[in-house]
Amino acid sequence: MATIDTDLYGTVTDDDGNATKGEARNGVRHMVSLSLTKVADGLIDPKLVLSWLMNALGAPTVLVGLLVPIREAGALLPQMLLAGWVQSLRYRKWAWICGCLGQGAAAAVIALAALLLTGWAAGMVICGALAVLAVSRAAASVSYKDILGKTIPKTRRGSVKGVAGSLSSAAVIVFALLLMSGLLQDVTPLAIAVGLAAVLWICAALVFSRLEEQASEPGQRDTLDFTPIREDRQFRLFTAVRGLLTVTALAPPYMVLLDTSEGALQGLGAMVLASALASFLSSYVWGRLSDWSSRRVLALSGVIGGAAMAAAVAATVLGLAGPVWVLPAILFVLMIAYQGVRSGRGIYLVDMAPKDGRASYAALANTLIGGLLLITGAIGGALSVIGPVAALCGFAMLSILGGLLALRLNEVEDA
Repeated sequence: MATIDTDLYGTVTDDDGNATKGEARNGVRHMVSLSLTKVADGLIDPKLVLSWLMNALGAPTVLVGLLVPIREAGALLPQMLLAGWVQSLRYRKWAWICGCLGQGAAAAVIALAALLLTGWAAGMVICGALAVLAVSRAAASVSYKDILGKTIPKTRRGSVKGVAGSLSSAAVIVFALLLMSGLLQDVTPLAIAVGLAAVLWICAALVFSRLEEQASEPGQRDTLDFTPIREDRQFRLFTAVRGLLTVTALAPPYMVLLDTSEGALQGLGAMVLASALASFLSSYVWGRLSDWSSRRVLALSGVIGGAAMAAAVAATVLGLAGPVWVLPAILFVLMIAYQGVRSGRGIYLVDMAPKDGRASYAALANTLIGGLLLITGAIGGALSVIGPVAALCGFAMLSILGGLLALRLNEVEDA
């Protein structure tokens, strides 16, 4: 088994035979665990699966509209409060494991609610369970960058995360095709899919429990450490860049609204498929490029994302968006840029942060981004009153600005 792990890890990371057997084992466990959680994310996507379930169960529209804000803000805003707890642990992997188990339990509750409840009751239970899932995800997120930094060295971290993204996206592609075909457009099979997500999160926790992590010196439970934002200019600049590039995550629904040839479910299914294909084809590439220069990955993906949004606007205004393949093709390019943002921002933060401060840096960054996400979302909502074209125009400018601003970041991979 050690030889298999070493060979697989060496092939993925191109480590030139320098990795130890322990590092190789950890690398494989990272890839398997992350792959399982990413598949689970695809099966319970609030933008598609939960929205459709809520509508089918007769939940009120106001609750359906809360799904994405609960999921996104709930996964980011609590991280500052959770950082102190994570830093108090000698083995940080247990925070990630608790986060996975919490997400699995919440997904199981959502599946049961879909099978047993309807109307307001179903909507309230699903929203409440999603809130628990989001907070559990926050615990996993705030701990993971520290764990990754402790167990996988620089120049290999992006490859490990990239492989997980590509492997998991293959399963999500199959799920998206089933959704678009109509085979899963019923409550029971979708509830089963959510239940499968719960099982995958629990399996990921079990695999991660085998991670070989060196003990950390427990830190103080300082839950409000704003030192990085006050004293670290690069951190402030990175936060601004990441905040601007959040528009690559907010833009896809507005692109779907441009497509009037299909219903909402088919449009969202196409979005999931485009995202999965983009992840499958680009995650590993972005990961390897991030190991070389995550700063340049952020710059390139920001510009590509802005160009894709501008192309969607141009195609719509010029009347070229009629053919069924045009908007999905543009959306595919946008989701490739989004994968680049995800890879670049994660690796840059891990490589930039001091060894004993990764959890605090990650928590503060994610908490600030949670607030910025609400602001950029509000900007998009305000512009959408005019129409999706106006929202995409604003997002395109912000994305390109974020990409250009990323060029002012320092290189951290060789530091």
